[in-house]
Amino acid sequence: MSASSAAVEPALSEDDLRWLRRAIELSAVGRARGNRPFGAVVVGADGRVLGEAFCDTTETRDCTGHAETNVVRRVSPAHSREALAGATLYSSAEPCVMCAGAIFWSNIRRVVYGIDAVALRTFRGERDDQRDAALSCRDVFDASAHPIEVHGPVLGEEAARPHEGFWRR
Repeated sequence: MSASSAAVEPALSEDDLRWLRRAIELSAVGRARGNRPFGAVVVGADGRVLGEAFCDTTETRDCTGHAETNVVRRVSPAHSREALAGATLYSSAEPCVMCAGAIFWSNIRRVVYGIDAVALRTFRGERDDQRDAALSCRDVFDASAHPIEVHGPVLGEEAARPHEGFWRR
């Protein structure tokens, strides 16, 4: 769904909500391991999980170790671009610009996310080093030559829980 679209957001399926909740669970796992609280799951058109990941930037000291980028790195070598075109990426939070780029390059054509970038900026206290959060993933996807369907924010309160108290430590 385009950011400029005025259409009413279609209802998500119970499976969509289940996989988004799994991404939120993974964000809590990442936080428990000392990382930033983000998680992602890629599910194929057949309903099979193709990959899961959480943000591991603290553990790996790799600034690109965001959940969405990590899961794209796992699924891309194992699945064709055609298979990924039918997949959905579920993310506990709105993908950042880097992660949106990875999603675009992977050929994944559907994204469902929890907490949005505006809420994340509130948790982060509007830090200067987080300004990229002001650019929506929809802005990146709208520039794509192929359509990328986006649903979010969804389950925002649930997705926010792993962030509570994290950013002001």
